[in-house]
Amino acid sequence: MKDNADTHAIDLLMVGPLIPEIIAYLEGKYRLHKWWTIEDKETFLREHGATVRGIVTSGRFGATKTLIDSLPALEVINSFGVGYDPIDIDAAHARNVVVTNTPGVLDDCVADTALALILGVSRRIAEADRFVRAGRWPNESFGLGRKIGGKRCGIVGLGNIGRQIAARAEAFGMDIAYYNRRARTDVPAHYRYCEDVVSLARESDYLVLALPGGSATRHIVNAEVLKALGQDGYLINVARGSVVDEAALVQALQAGEIAGAGLDVFEHEPKTPEALWSMDNVVLLPHIASGTHETRKAMADLVLKNLDGWFATREVVTQVV
Repeated sequence: MKDNADTHAIDLLMVGPLIPEIIAYLEGKYRLHKWWTIEDKETFLREHGATVRGIVTSGRFGATKTLIDSLPALEVINSFGVGYDPIDIDAAHARNVVVTNTPGVLDDCVADTALALILGVSRRIAEADRFVRAGRWPNESFGLGRKIGGKRCGIVGLGNIGRQIAARAEAFGMDIAYYNRRARTDVPAHYRYCEDVVSLARESDYLVLALPGGSATRHIVNAEVLKALGQDGYLINVARGSVVDEAALVQALQAGEIAGAGLDVFEHEPKTPEALWSMDNVVLLPHIASGTHETRKAMADLVLKNLDGWFATREVVTQVV
């Protein structure tokens, strides 16, 4: 791609550390400022804020209204990840700032992780690993797990990732039901649509969360939903931590109101509730659903394509609506 301007004169602000390949590329092509390394941020904004034209961030680091408003020359925010709820979209739109993310390229790996969590909690994979490593196998028998074939998989959010999860779950012999803002007409007719999350939870053995974060979905899974899921039901979350009332989840697990959980995301990550650490019926992952070499490279390529495209032609590939 040929640039219409000298990109080395363009100031970018990276909010938090991203993968080394992105950092190296941006340092070689733009004038990159690393927000997390700047001790005196007020002085930086006073001296350089007026020249920053782009923000590079992720679904973890986001971009606040305060930061957006402090950069008068800001044109574009490029996010590494599909989730963009930590970015103040209203503030960006008010300033006519373009926001991009990286949808599509991580669907397969996130769906794979959802299935890994379903299998992990059902067949007690992590627990069995700990059992062997502790040297208990020669003297004890390990308990039984649960078969997932024939069970009901309820998916909250049947978007691109949700449909990939459904396809994988169905391949394992699971029945599919879902909740969406509206019923889909482009999915198999035997996928059952539920009008609300409580109804879906009541019909599910596994309630899998694959919906966006943000204020509209905050705590959509609450105590009522968990109670509807019931003592034989499992909660699987590969969406955003904010969509689950974490305190209610801990309480439901402690009281035995649900059978277990597989969690890749948390409400206050990287902090996780200590009460979950000792629970054998819970599998905890450090937000790694998209964490493969192949997917992270594809995400990085899309971030850079959006960024270079904007400064070359004022066009991006994946603009957030």
